[in-house]
Amino acid sequence: MKKAADALAQSATEAAAAAPSRPSRRSALQGAGLLALGAVGGCALPVGADSRATVQTPFDVARPLLPIVGTSEQFPVRRIYCIGRNYAAHAREMGSDPTRELPFFFQKPSDALQLVAPGATTDHPYPPLTKNYHYEIELVAALSKGGRNIAAGDALQHVYGYTIGLDMTRRDLQRAMGDEKKPWEIGKSFDRSAPMGPLHRVADVGHFTRGAIWLKVNGQVKQSADLKQMIWSVAEQISKLSEAFELMPGDLIYSGTPENVGPVVRGDVMEGHIDGLPNLSVRVV
Repeated sequence: MKKAADALAQSATEAAAAAPSRPSRRSALQGAGLLALGAVGGCALPVGADSRATVQTPFDVARPLLPIVGTSEQFPVRRIYCIGRNYAAHAREMGSDPTRELPFFFQKPSDALQLVAPGATTDHPYPPLTKNYHYEIELVAALSKGGRNIAAGDALQHVYGYTIGLDMTRRDLQRAMGDEKKPWEIGKSFDRSAPMGPLHRVADVGHFTRGAIWLKVNGQVKQSADLKQMIWSVAEQISKLSEAFELMPGDLIYSGTPENVGPVVRGDVMEGHIDGLPNLSVRVV
């Protein structure tokens, strides 16, 4: 009788070990509660939630991606940060004193990205609501590492690559909002307001601390400067940004534009250049 009981106990132990583990009722309820809170609040799950889990959504949303030159990989874009008035002459033409102003930043939505292929001229639609549409040529840095309170001396270790970009601006709307002391997102953060070329890895092109940056409209030079004329370097921008935001892999940073920003109209062709990167060419349509 004892042998039969021992055998039965042994069999039950082996069956329990072989069966897949099941979450406790408490953990299951906690998980369901977390999902419910996310659904009710309209929020994503917290950072750290298991990204491997299959999440059902009512529709698909395209993820902004930037081709990485020399590879078959794509760089996933999380946020697009931009610094304002980062060349002294541009700060002055915008009515600011560059010797006193601390850096300030704004954002564009990640899906404002418009890919511009090297060696081709890409059509860029003139946006609605504006009669004063401006170009701003800029160096764009892409991060592969994030963090908070990043020291300027360590900041370039977070940069994965660089590209050339345009910070297109509905200047009349930006100025009108500024005059009314309202946020001027409508002047900066709209569809296709961030044309840029493919991404070049630091391992291939190094870091950009000096070199010519210019923009032509219909073959005529409009902007011309040197990257070394930035008030705040890319490393300092990363450091300052990380004091206000937790930076993440996938973040892009527009590093500022030189002086002589100005308007374009339909039919104009803009050509941008930064030493060490392919030119960017866009036609306004």
